[in-house]
Amino acid sequence: MMNKLILITLSMTFTLISGFAVSQDRGIGGVESLRGSAELETTRAADPMKKVPRDQVDIESSYVFQPPLIPHHIRSYEVSLNANKCLSCHGWKKAKQMGATKISVTHFTNRHDEVLADVSPRRYFCLQCHVTQADAKPLVGNSFERVKSLQ
Repeated sequence: MMNKLILITLSMTFTLISGFAVSQDRGIGGVESLRGSAELETTRAADPMKKVPRDQVDIESSYVFQPPLIPHHIRSYEVSLNANKCLSCHGWKKAKQMGATKISVTHFTNRHDEVLADVSPRRYFCLQCHVTQADAKPLVGNSFERVKSLQ
């Protein structure tokens, strides 16, 4: 019983010491998370909202098969199991009347390449692929170059 207690005490002590050592080494190599230097237990202030330009036109693609970017704000748009605000303008029935781009025919095929009468469940949640164009600096640097055929 005494050996077990000593073993548990030593184990806890080692865990605390190693955790302290790791916390002291934070920042080595310049690695930092997107959260910044805030501790996980600390709630930091939210980042300021990014500016979304009003109703842009024709945002160019950067690569082949890139989902089109959203050229307008989507704050307060509900896209859930019960509702999809995007389809109220971009659905095939309303797009012309609303002056919006129709969703692609690819959104009507399921995983077995069967054509459906309505939007496929795998394409229903628009914001999984489509994002708003915002005036924001990149979170991390990159050296991405557009495909030459798109230039």
